[in-house]
Amino acid sequence: MNLLGSKTIETERLILKAPTMKEQKKLWEILMIPEVNRYYLTINKKYRENLKNWEKQEKIYQEKANTALEKDKFEWSIFLKETGECIGQINAHTSKKENYDKENDEVKSLGWFIAPKHQGNGYATEAANAMLDYLFNEVEITEIRTSAAICNPPSWRLMEKLGLIRDLNKTYFNQYTFIDEDIECYFYGVTKEEYLNFNKKNISKG
Repeated sequence: MNLLGSKTIETERLILKAPTMKEQKKLWEILMIPEVNRYYLTINKKYRENLKNWEKQEKIYQEKANTALEKDKFEWSIFLKETGECIGQINAHTSKKENYDKENDEVKSLGWFIAPKHQGNGYATEAANAMLDYLFNEVEITEIRTSAAICNPPSWRLMEKLGLIRDLNKTYFNQYTFIDEDIECYFYGVTKEEYLNFNKKNISKG
């Protein structure tokens, strides 16, 4: 595995950049929209009200921006090329929960969110494909393992569109920050070989 960090990635319509403080309040504002955070945030429920207060969150976002260029960080702010507007965030991180309680930095989980007004335009797919290409081909991680709420089809359908494969033998219940009850989730995963083969098939079809 190569620790290359969050290098700038360009796609047809997007630029993915390591986080800076300049766009963090905008990202916080997007994340505080209920339809965005509902199946995304998993921070302890006792911090719900603090999360809604920028003055309490600003220091945390500043700390994230300060470490954004460290080589073991893989997180990007998503910008529209045409306008320069920040429309969301995407990241890959190590998760023991989704890695079946094993610590392995070469196996990453995924997370992303897009502002509601920009959803439905394929931006999440475009950003995620670019990130996965980078992680598998340059960083050389071995596998993605992630999850999605069963009651949130747009999330797990996107995972399937990216080539991730559902674990048909296992689900688990996740505790989301702004939902009182635990939510059942699917597990998804794809190895480097599976992902590259999936892309080759799609290219040949195209």
